[in-house]
Amino acid sequence: MKNVFQWIIVGCFLTVLSACDTNRVFDQYQPIPEDGWQKDSLVVFHIPIVDTIQNHNLYINIRNDINYQYSNVWLFVTIEQPGGIAIRDTFEMVVADASGKWLGEGFGGIKTREVIYRRNVYFPNSGIYKIVIQHGMRENNLEGISDIGFRVEEVK
Repeated sequence: MKNVFQWIIVGCFLTVLSACDTNRVFDQYQPIPEDGWQKDSLVVFHIPIVDTIQNHNLYINIRNDINYQYSNVWLFVTIEQPGGIAIRDTFEMVVADASGKWLGEGFGGIKTREVIYRRNVYFPNSGIYKIVIQHGMRENNLEGISDIGFRVEEVK
């Protein structure tokens, strides 16, 4: 009987958690190799878009360890529509304030920072959109970044 009660509690908890995030269309992380993020290494996401009427907010997420030596990360972001039309952008993601305090959430040695990349984006075509992210820092091998994430939410 005690096991049944525990499963009911867990089920209710998961239902509440999933109900809080009904705007999410896509949310995924790609791991970065432990030896660093090479300048020519691309992080790629394939996002299925069905709703071409609703606007979306796009987020870029970074997980870094506390030994990351910079307060920001420059990124080259390419959004490729179905059919091949691509938009390339440069984006600065600040991960620490001027005093060196990490801006991300988390405890221990890893911080997760979620930043809005673009607001009210309209996807003109349904299909698979390809998001390609490459670091634009001066170093060829960027150490201290463990994961790159991309999130798409419907604007309500």
